[in-house]
Amino acid sequence: MLTIFTDTDTDLTPEEAKHYGYKMISMPYIINGKEIHPYVDFEKFDYHTFYDTLRKGGEVPTTCAINPYEYRNYFEEEFKKGNDILYVHFSKAMTGTFNAMNLAVEELLEEYPDRKFYAIDTLGITILSLNIVKEIGDLYLQGKTAEEIVAWADEHVKHFATYFYADTLDYFAKSGRVSNAAKFFGNLIGIKPIIYMDDEGKMTSLSKERGKNKALNRLLEYFKELSIETYDHRVIIGHSDALDLAQKLGNMLQEQYGGNLKIEYAVVNPTAGSHCGPDCIGVCFYAKHK
Repeated sequence: MLTIFTDTDTDLTPEEAKHYGYKMISMPYIINGKEIHPYVDFEKFDYHTFYDTLRKGGEVPTTCAINPYEYRNYFEEEFKKGNDILYVHFSKAMTGTFNAMNLAVEELLEEYPDRKFYAIDTLGITILSLNIVKEIGDLYLQGKTAEEIVAWADEHVKHFATYFYADTLDYFAKSGRVSNAAKFFGNLIGIKPIIYMDDEGKMTSLSKERGKNKALNRLLEYFKELSIETYDHRVIIGHSDALDLAQKLGNMLQEQYGGNLKIEYAVVNPTAGSHCGPDCIGVCFYAKHK
């Protein structure tokens, strides 16, 4: 038997995880000195309260890695049952947590030599990972083997592209990505940095637009330029408590491509949202390249 895992940084909800059969690894964040594990310490993500706290100048959460012991607790139960594991995870280029995972898995495979562990790096986070997690979930429900799913991922992961804009430069300044002076003048004139996930699974700044409408139009342009097999795959629009803007982008896409476009909306998880802040909008789609 095969058990599939993913993590909360992929934006998958517990309800969706149950539908596909995923077990969820909770990626924690720290706020007000307390470590919070999504969907362990709370059942439903109250995203409006979370992002509104950031808007009001509340403490910006920090993120932390999982230790090998925690990974072992997630995986060993399945190995004891005689199940192999396939873990579809967010980009390993964005964190050191997978070093701890590798240590735990190496120990477990020594103890359970008949078991197999497969890992698929989505080369992204949030909605990019979510799109791939859902496609792999579809394959799992169809009864595909681990080897068949890994082969699919080897061919298709590189074709999922994500472009998004940040509403403010505040959170990039807090993480040291831009200077405080750049943040001040950027926010003063309404600069919205356009960011994408590159081939290495890292966030890379691509351009800057002045104002939300121009930023949304730029996302639409990237979609029009790069999208392929447009109606065969999901188009996922993500937002950090900005559903009205996400739906505006969805309407813009449907005006261009019609109602047959498979648009879904997702809320950016709190761990990733700690870095991008509120009111961000992004789109993930199947593309010529990232």
